[in-house]
Amino acid sequence: MTDVQWLNDDEDRAWRGLRRVNVLALAEINRDLQRDSGLSDADYEVLTSLSESGGDRCRFGDLARLTRWSTSRLSHHLDRMQQRSLVDRAERSDDARGSDVILTELGRTTIETAAPHHVRSVRRNIFDQLTESQIAQLADIVTTILEPHESRRD
Repeated sequence: MTDVQWLNDDEDRAWRGLRRVNVLALAEINRDLQRDSGLSDADYEVLTSLSESGGDRCRFGDLARLTRWSTSRLSHHLDRMQQRSLVDRAERSDDARGSDVILTELGRTTIETAAPHHVRSVRRNIFDQLTESQIAQLADIVTTILEPHESRRD
């Protein structure tokens, strides 16, 4: 193991802190989301992606790319959301093999009701502890970290 470049003290503190943010702050946000709206983080991801797409609908493959999920994971999750009447699916008239995922009226109402509570939780658990400068730094940091990962899947 002599070829390993071990983390220095600052790197170790940053790495462990990032892991704790995931365990504590993000878990708290997810608990709040579940309690306030009955949605999981995955539900929220799908509903926001659909609500931000044109006409509250999105091609299945495009939604898989947006969420960064496998088509299998997305399909199974959509089945559960469809049972709850949050989304629907429709075959495409211009592509016999393709389908669209559609945000239902209940799905639209659900995301519109959940969003204010979710944003308050995100603010309380993340941004209220930071200065404007720290928020800008955090945005730059996560963008830099995610950039190589984002480009790998495109």
